[in-house]
Amino acid sequence: MKKSKIVSIKNISIISLCYNDEIYIKKHIKNLSFAQEIILIDNNSTDKSVSIAEEAGITVIQQSENNRADIIQSTINSAANNWVIVINVTDFLSPELINEFTTEIDKSKAAECYFAGQTLFFFGKTIKYGVFLNKKKLLIFDKTRFSYSEDFNRNPPKRLKLFKNKINSFSYKNFEDFNSRLNLIRKEEALVLFQKNKKPNIYHFFMKPFFLFINQYFFKLGFLNGREGFILAYISSFSVLKRYFILWLLYRNMD
Repeated sequence: MKKSKIVSIKNISIISLCYNDEIYIKKHIKNLSFAQEIILIDNNSTDKSVSIAEEAGITVIQQSENNRADIIQSTINSAANNWVIVINVTDFLSPELINEFTTEIDKSKAAECYFAGQTLFFFGKTIKYGVFLNKKKLLIFDKTRFSYSEDFNRNPPKRLKLFKNKINSFSYKNFEDFNSRLNLIRKEEALVLFQKNKKPNIYHFFMKPFFLFINQYFFKLGFLNGREGFILAYISSFSVLKRYFILWLLYRNMD
């Protein structure tokens, strides 16, 4: 099978989101060599992620606990190029996907934003069934025509421009890593809900996590993924409970 040759360097700025990703960072930087600019936003990593990135000449910005959305937006605003990608360090873009979107944005009537599906690798196993197969991720957008928000990844529009090739997501290298990353995400979500004056109730604590597990594991056929499918559904549902517990603590000024 003939491998696709990656296009030459393009006027694209990439904002990479990092948290203790030293085992991925070198491969990630090499994978993004087609882009003119790479900026790393680090979420207080305790490993060598930042030093490895800085040695490679990557600009690193530190994120505090409660300014994720603001720091991403300010970085987008200051990016050197109009076309921007916001991506996790654990995501890998295949040569086929890179060629697909770089060809698309060169068109005179390019859309303002494009999405891509994701292939999830969980504990080294490809997840072939379940809710994650239908997940769409905002991949690339023109910042002069499109206002970025992470809500587009949680609730993508029904009509969207979708690439044929998918993002390969190696998000979780072990159980502890999976759990800690979810905890970070849920804490950030709780802060957003708190800022919107959303208050947790009995439904959020009991019914929502339960129904999420039932939907992900049974209705979306997650059980066909074996034990990985159960772990994925169980921790996902528990992390939703934790989101609202953190929100409950915020309203009581507790850590």
